[in-house]
Amino acid sequence: MSYEGQMLAQLDMPSRKEVEQALLKILFKHNGVIKEFSSGEEIVEEIANEFGLNENQRIAVLERTYRKENRIVKSLLWHRLLYRAADSLAKEKLVSRPSSTLHLTNKKEWMLTESGFDKALDFLNIPKTQKEFLPIKSFEVQKIIKKLIETPRPSNYNPFDKEKKVVRITRESALRKRGFRQAIIEAYSYKCAFCGMKIHSPDYLWWEVEAAHIVPHSFKGKDDIWNGLALCRLHHWAFDVGWFTIQDDFYITVSPQINSLPHDFGKMGDYDFIRILSGKKTKINLPNNKEIFPHQNSIRWHRENKFCH
Repeated sequence: MSYEGQMLAQLDMPSRKEVEQALLKILFKHNGVIKEFSSGEEIVEEIANEFGLNENQRIAVLERTYRKENRIVKSLLWHRLLYRAADSLAKEKLVSRPSSTLHLTNKKEWMLTESGFDKALDFLNIPKTQKEFLPIKSFEVQKIIKKLIETPRPSNYNPFDKEKKVVRITRESALRKRGFRQAIIEAYSYKCAFCGMKIHSPDYLWWEVEAAHIVPHSFKGKDDIWNGLALCRLHHWAFDVGWFTIQDDFYITVSPQINSLPHDFGKMGDYDFIRILSGKKTKINLPNNKEIFPHQNSIRWHRENKFCH
């Protein structure tokens, strides 16, 4: 047994396989990304706490001789075990290495791949059908998001995908759908563009906000950042059926049909979610980056085809 193996056994450290499984679960818990295992990083302590490591296990130092320079290299055994487990996951293509993630997000982090995402779902007994709605990042989806956000804004944007057909869902179309959803809700900081609602489930896994198409899928609307809005479920429904629309300057217009509604319709207690926006000029909450604002061609189509005049 190697010197490192002897130390691991003497200190009764977790096996590498156990640490690999814990890393996948922790990555899932942290929306698919965790920082490198540097000293002082909270993630190192968090995983150690998951195993209930004692002080000796956390601070044990491994000494190795670096022969090329004839010097002793010291490293924390727990950090080395974490790195070995993450490196093994990277070799199995279950996570991306920080060097690869850096090129994608400008951050040195370990990130789940689609295969790693699936593996984590298996460990946690969560159906894979839930992937579409979970805000978990994956390397493949982040590549789609990067392309959506960094594509130059067209002056004469066509929000329709004439080639779009109703076909069985492929892996590529599922990734594209998740990329659109995450790009939209992240661009709007997980808040509804109309009311500003921002809330997630107690376990942090589910956000209330949804990615809404301005030109709907049913009309062959594109999965582009310029054809999307982040909306809470209530305002998503109201926007789709025509109670609201948006002007080219991003101010909200309420349907005049509101005047024909009984006075107690559209209310939650004292809050009237439609009428509250009808008597004043209110601009939607917009992303920080103007290049990814909703395109006027998309919202113009909504005004002319979905809005109830």
